[in-house]
Amino acid sequence: MTFNELVKVLRDHGFSIVKEKGSIRYYGKEGHERLVRLDYHGSKEVPTGTCRAILKAAGIDQS
Repeated sequence: MTFNELVKVLRDHGFSIVKEKGSIRYYGKEGHERLVRLDYHGSKEVPTGTCRAILKAAGIDQS
C-alpha cells in the first residue's frame, strides 16, 4: 500500500487533516479522541508494520 492509498483509506473512514508540519500530517475525526500521525511520502510504499500500526491507531480493521 502506498501513502496515497493509506490517506484514501483514512479519508474513506471519516478522517481529515487536523494539522500539518512538513511531511508529518495528523489526522482526526469526530468521536475519535486521538490523532493519527502519518509521515507522508506520496507514492512510496508504506512499510507493512507501519501501515498496520497506523490503521490500528485509527481503529480500522484491514483483515
